[in-house]
Amino acid sequence: MLRIAVLPGDGIGKEVIDVGVDVMNALAEVRPDLKLQYEWLDYGADRYLRDGVGFPDDERNAIAERNDAIFLGAVGDPRVPSNEHARQIILETRFGLDLYVNLRPCKLLDARFCPLKDKGPDDVDFTVFRENTEGLYTGVGGIFKKGTADEVAIQSSINTRKGVERIIRAAYEFADKHGKKRVCMSDKSNALRYGHDVWMRVWKLVAAEYPAIESRHLYVDVLAMELVRHPEDFEVIVTSNLFGDIITDLGAALQGGLGMAASANMNPERGIGMFEPVHGSAPDIAGQDKANPIAAVASTALMLQSLGRTADGAVIEQAIALALAENATTPDLGGNLGTRGVRDFLVDAVRRLGA
Repeated sequence: MLRIAVLPGDGIGKEVIDVGVDVMNALAEVRPDLKLQYEWLDYGADRYLRDGVGFPDDERNAIAERNDAIFLGAVGDPRVPSNEHARQIILETRFGLDLYVNLRPCKLLDARFCPLKDKGPDDVDFTVFRENTEGLYTGVGGIFKKGTADEVAIQSSINTRKGVERIIRAAYEFADKHGKKRVCMSDKSNALRYGHDVWMRVWKLVAAEYPAIESRHLYVDVLAMELVRHPEDFEVIVTSNLFGDIITDLGAALQGGLGMAASANMNPERGIGMFEPVHGSAPDIAGQDKANPIAAVASTALMLQSLGRTADGAVIEQAIALALAENATTPDLGGNLGTRGVRDFLVDAVRRLGA
């Protein structure tokens, strides 16, 4: 039995999460050994505005103890200008559960959706390992004389030996396990002489333990350029929190946009993970049957694979590829279906492919 906590969140999150659950349930119908149990959670802007509750630490920890994974839709609502509830749900879950791996597959399924000339599925197929609990997103810093002409703002980047080593090692372990031959570490150690000196030194030590894997280093600005020029040169990329945030959005564009991009927040040692599409809550189109659910469905494939159901995840990926091939998509991908229409196609496809 796989126990999944479902957190739809805000806006289109509620729509795409339903599609993801429906697709998993359809697969379970034709695969009796796939047993799923859901715990639905109502954390989001509505709950925050009603009760002042974001995502309390004690409840988060209890939910993680009784579930194998968290499936998150999207968070963010203009009615909460500070987006405090979103910070608690996303950032504090990453920090609180120590989900130090942000894993983002960037895989092109159809050449039509790549903005690069003459690039196809064989050229865009890499995975980014983004450090998820350190760097500039830790909130260490402050503002002095705020609102005055003499205002000073300081934001500190935290880079620990432990944090850097474990994300780099996770990237190499992934490459070794999945038959990948190339790992690229990206930093800015020529300019960030202290924080990223740690990255450079630790990377060299860890890379030496994997002589069969080709190790490469690129400064992040060069990496961004090379991903546009020669995406086929990359298989696994590992980088810091901020740089990973930027590079993975570039990767999403190469695979067809944020509506295609799945992600996982994981701690390989602890077991629990949070899986989510990386697009926003898009409140301007919420409830209009316009949201592209493919990224959410792709996140379920990633979730099942991480929970040991590799073949089940592959079936969902095949269904997505079939939807793209037959133009059974929302208008942002050139189709003419709504969210529910894509849902119906994918549900039927996984039933046929999974039987």
